[in-house]
Amino acid sequence: MKKKPVYMALSGALLLTMTACGSESGSGSGSSAAPSKSSAGSAPAAAATSAASGPKTKLTYWTGDRGAADHVKAEVAKYNAENKDNIEVEVTIMADNYDQSVDVAFASNQAPDIIKMSNSNFPSFTKKGYLEPLDSYMTPDFKKRFEKQLLEGGNQIDGKTYSLPNYGITWRLIYNVDLFEKAGIKEPPKTLKELVETAKKLTEAGKATGAYGFAGNFKNNGGYARSANPIVAMSGGTLDGFDFKTGKFDFTSHKPMLEALRQMRKDGSMLPGVEQLDIDPLRAQFAEGKIGMYINHASEPGVYKNQFPAKIKWSAAQLPTFDGTVKGAAPFSNATVWLGISSSSKQKDKAWKFLQYMYSPEVLKSYQEDSVGISAVPDVLAVAKKPNIPGMELFVPTKYDAMYPVVPSVTPEGKNLGDEAFKYILDGGDLDKVINDLNTRYNAALDKAKQAGTVKNQPDPNFDPAKLQGTLVK
Repeated sequence: MKKKPVYMALSGALLLTMTACGSESGSGSGSSAAPSKSSAGSAPAAAATSAASGPKTKLTYWTGDRGAADHVKAEVAKYNAENKDNIEVEVTIMADNYDQSVDVAFASNQAPDIIKMSNSNFPSFTKKGYLEPLDSYMTPDFKKRFEKQLLEGGNQIDGKTYSLPNYGITWRLIYNVDLFEKAGIKEPPKTLKELVETAKKLTEAGKATGAYGFAGNFKNNGGYARSANPIVAMSGGTLDGFDFKTGKFDFTSHKPMLEALRQMRKDGSMLPGVEQLDIDPLRAQFAEGKIGMYINHASEPGVYKNQFPAKIKWSAAQLPTFDGTVKGAAPFSNATVWLGISSSSKQKDKAWKFLQYMYSPEVLKSYQEDSVGISAVPDVLAVAKKPNIPGMELFVPTKYDAMYPVVPSVTPEGKNLGDEAFKYILDGGDLDKVINDLNTRYNAALDKAKQAGTVKNQPDPNFDPAKLQGTLVK
C-alpha cells in the first residue's frame, strides 16, 4: 500500500506546494505526492529547452516561512526553469505545525531533501540528527563569504556547519514623527536620560488625543528583551545578561535600562495597560497615533504598509545608549540559519547544487531588495539596492549592527528575567537585590545545563563587543 504523504497526518496544516512540470523519476527521499500542486514553477518553453534533457532529479524543500512564500516560489520556479543539472525542486510551504511535521517526516522515512530552519528549531533538528554537515560541500571561497557569521550554537555544532545565514532583524527606535513635531522635539533621543525626557514631553503633547510617550509589548516576558536588550548591548552591556568574557550571567549592566523604564512608568509616560499589551495591539495603537515611541525590528515597514496602515507619519532611528556613546553593537537577531540538507536525503549532492543557487549573492540580494528581510551577509549588503517597501531602508545594518555569539539557553528556577524586570518596572523595589537574585538563579541553571551536557559554552577572555562593530558593514 502506498504511504500517505506525511503532511496529511497533521490536521489543520495549510500547505502550498509548487513544482515544475517534468518527469518524477530519480526522486529523492520525501517525494510523496502533495495534496495539491500549481504550475507556478513550470519552465517557460524557451528556458526549458536550455536545460538538460532526460529524467529529472526531483528534490523536496519544506519551509514554514509563510511571509516569504511568494518570493520562495518565484526563486524555485526560476531555478527549475534555468538549471543545467536537470534538477526539479518541489517546495511545500506549511502554515502550522512545521516542526512537528518535520518530526513525523523523519519518523516515517518521508523527510524532505532541503529543510528551512529557524534559530528556535536549529538546536533540536541537529540534536535529532536531521541535518547533514555542509563543510565537505563548501569550497574555501564559498565558505569565506560567511566566515564572520559562522557561530558555534548558531549554525555550527561542535565545529560542524549545518546551515548558513540569509536574513534577520535589526532593532530600531520606532517613533511618531507627527507627535514629535507637535511636542517641538527635533530629533530622536540619543541617551537614556533623553529617552525618559522625550517620553514625558510626548505624553504632555498627546494629552488631547490620548497619546503617550512610550510603550512596550509587556504582556509576555519577551517584551522586556525587545525594549532593553538592543540598548544594553549597544551600550557595551551584556546581551540577555550573559557575559561572554567570563562565561557567566551578570545582569548588572541592565540596571540603567530598568531604571529608565521604571521612571517612564512613574512619570505616566507609558501607555496605560502595557502589562496586557502584545506586539500587534501595540502596533495597532501606534498606527492610530496613540504611542510616541517603542523599540522593535525590521518587520515594521511591512506591518504599517499592509497589516495596520499608519494614519501618522512615522520613522525609525538608531537606538539610544546609556550615555550617547556606542560601546558595543545592537544584536542582529534570528540571522544565523536558513537552509540545510536532510541527513536522510538520497540526493545530497544535488541538494547542495540547489543550496549553492539559493545562497548565491544574486538570490540573497533579492530578499533585501524585495523587502522580504534584511540581509545578514556582508557581500550582499555591499551591493543590494534600496528595499522596495518605504521605511525598510531605515533598518538596513550600519556598523553598529552585528551578530553576537549565541547566549546559552537556560531555564532558571522561579521567575525569569522578563518577569522580574516587568515587576520592577510596574512596582519598583530593591533593584540591586533583584539583579543579584537573577545572577544567582541563572548561573545555577547554567551550571546545571553544563552538567547535563546541554550547554557547552566556554569563557572568552578576549571578547569585546566593540570589536563586533563593522563586521557586517564598515
